[in-house]
Amino acid sequence: EAPRGAPLVFLLLSLTLDTGECEDYVLDDKGGLGRVFDGIGGLSGGGVSEGDFPNFGASLHILKVEIGGDAQTTDGTEPSHMHYEDDENYFRGYEWWLMKEAKKRNPNITLIGLPWAFPGWVGRGKNWPYDFPDVTASYVVNWILGAKQYHDLDIQYVGVGIRLLRYTLDKQGLEHVRIVASDNLWEPIALSVLKDPELSAAIDVLGAHYPGTNTVLDALKSQKPLWSSEDYSTFNDENYVNGFMTSTIAWNLIASYYEDLPFGRDGLMTAEEPWSNNYVVESPIWITAHTTQFTQPGWTYLQTVGHLAQGGSYVALTDGKGNLTVVIETMTHDHSICIRPPLLPFNVTAQNATFHLNGSFASIKELRVWRSQFNFQSKKPAFFEKLGPIKVSVTLNLQEDEVYTITTVTTGLKGSYPNPPPSAPFPKVYKDDFDNKNPPFSEAPNFADQTGVFEYYINLTDPGPHVFTLRQTITQMPITWATDADQTISVIGDWHWQNVTVTCVFIAARVDKGGQSIRSARGVFYWVFADGTYKVTNDLAGQTVLAEGLSGTRAYGWHTLTLKVQGQYASGLLNGYPLWKNAVVLTPKNGWAAIGTNSFELAQFDNFAVEAE
Repeated sequence: EAPRGAPLVFLLLSLTLDTGECEDYVLDDKGGLGRVFDGIGGLSGGGVSEGDFPNFGASLHILKVEIGGDAQTTDGTEPSHMHYEDDENYFRGYEWWLMKEAKKRNPNITLIGLPWAFPGWVGRGKNWPYDFPDVTASYVVNWILGAKQYHDLDIQYVGVGIRLLRYTLDKQGLEHVRIVASDNLWEPIALSVLKDPELSAAIDVLGAHYPGTNTVLDALKSQKPLWSSEDYSTFNDENYVNGFMTSTIAWNLIASYYEDLPFGRDGLMTAEEPWSNNYVVESPIWITAHTTQFTQPGWTYLQTVGHLAQGGSYVALTDGKGNLTVVIETMTHDHSICIRPPLLPFNVTAQNATFHLNGSFASIKELRVWRSQFNFQSKKPAFFEKLGPIKVSVTLNLQEDEVYTITTVTTGLKGSYPNPPPSAPFPKVYKDDFDNKNPPFSEAPNFADQTGVFEYYINLTDPGPHVFTLRQTITQMPITWATDADQTISVIGDWHWQNVTVTCVFIAARVDKGGQSIRSARGVFYWVFADGTYKVTNDLAGQTVLAEGLSGTRAYGWHTLTLKVQGQYASGLLNGYPLWKNAVVLTPKNGWAAIGTNSFELAQFDNFAVEAE
């Protein structure tokens, strides 16, 4: 698989000609211009991200965030601003912080919100959020209002495909907020827009997730802006050349989640070790910069864009004030396989290409050149290198797997940064008593909620040692496209751990799966119940029982559980005394530690500890 990377907006396919020939390409605005460019962005959602924004690195134009819905949405859960209908809190999660940090770096960055899931109450008892559109519209609008009231953030777009949303936005004075629909698939929304003038008037942008490089005829007929509103973080994307898509938003922004969860390291950059502060500036940052540092939303594509004769593609954009930026790529099929759906086979070979500037661009005398070379064979890549200025016309000797930018814009910059701290495994001895009186976020560090929401909680009814705790808050199955487990669970630690001792309630070890696969997770799960019983299972669903019996546990009391897994045997203590021992655990051989509950129910946790060998 190709290294993970940022979608470009332009890219490839093609024909094969004799490599000795030099092909001519004309860049001209005499016959008019193409569509307006809406920008390149990154998406923080799915419980994954936390952020580069201008003329330093990726210099993103757009930040799209998940409107948390208390549900598993790929690699974790993000908390809702309304756990329940009568509950509102606009300080949960990290997306508010991320948007404010983005605005500090780029005050002009476009902010977009999208609910990937919804709290269960929105469906009024159904696992579907759109049977009561007034409820759903109010829920989304409340988030937009909260962003402004509590964080002074202006949300400019929202992705929800319901007609009533436009009315609800306008009623609240949010006429400036535009709607992206369906922010999922091209159809049936594109056909509906053509047939329904009222719906068409309510929707500003047609957006699709993972469209490959093509749109559909109905979307083109609509004459609306077309966006790849969620795309894989990949190097190669012909979104404009093939599909006239004027914006591409990459999932995910920064890979800030355990690597062994689904889609590990699939961000524009990686920061998955908060305990070590290590981070990796991946190549997608610099590939994205080839476009973002030399264009801005509001620029316009030329009509003279397309495929290169021997594979690859090029696009050209102008600000209408004399500036011109051309982005050229020659990514091969073997290094473009992360696109969804997969591209058909194509060939790319070395070639000479001459670009002639006509029309209003004929007066340009000099262009700046930036180049990235992947050099997969030598494994010595060179990204975002500034070459000497060139005179026009421009002839380039293009090799395989290269990206060039030729531009009149002079402000490009490859930002420098200190070497990050070295990578380190998760600490083998880790404790958290959750006694944080002013936490920066509502969730505890290093825990990755996979089903349910585990938040800091002040227990004012307990005058003893358990005032500051962590609480699982969700009591109803949320509405989500992914598959939540029937149990709540938050994982922590190192997926490669084998022999561990965990203390808390409930606790688990060797948890082998998370994210979209959490429902089928296996491991060693130690449960105690309010009816005075306990159970030890080999799976989260509780179907494979390793041990069970009486525990004497009751609700509204604190109990200390200790789980020890050594080789193929597991044993458990309750309040410091042995409760069960020598349960045979043949698989899995390794996995995370975890806390959680047997169902969607309130539960508090304190004094978590784990020790791995």
